[in-house]
Amino acid sequence: MRANVLHVTQGEHAVSACPETYITTLLGSCVSTCLWDPCAGLGGMNHILVPDGKSGDITSRSIGTNAMELLINDLLQHGAKKSRLQAKLFGGARMISGLSDIGEANAKLAEEFCRREGIPCLASSLVGTQGRRIQFWPATGKARRQFLQAVPEESIDLALKPLRSDTTEIELF
Repeated sequence: MRANVLHVTQGEHAVSACPETYITTLLGSCVSTCLWDPCAGLGGMNHILVPDGKSGDITSRSIGTNAMELLINDLLQHGAKKSRLQAKLFGGARMISGLSDIGEANAKLAEEFCRREGIPCLASSLVGTQGRRIQFWPATGKARRQFLQAVPEESIDLALKPLRSDTTEIELF
């Protein structure tokens, strides 16, 4: 039997009750909330890009509270009951030192949302300095986290420097 893989990227979410399906994502400073209703055998995952809507070019489904509500509403439409939902939280890394810690803000938002809504958090792997690959089996609630190999900061600094050219000639097509 071949597994069905659902990939979730920034601002997306996925829901399934299929035992052969798992949901996967890659996280840096983003946070994913995996929600599961054990009685319905149904779960889902979201991918939160930012905790609030201060950035004008971010779509609303990427914003923390809205991303959480969209996932919960989709689960309810597929037969889950909010009172039975359980959470597992992942991500929120600080990927580049010296920049604002958006990862920690994302992690706090997800934790506070679950606490405020009465959704117990059974497991979490939040903050730190490494990205994560997450796999979540929504029919069983099983989750797997793999830390991604850290990239040396010197490599990041080099990538951010502007490219210089020794020539001033430009050829237009």
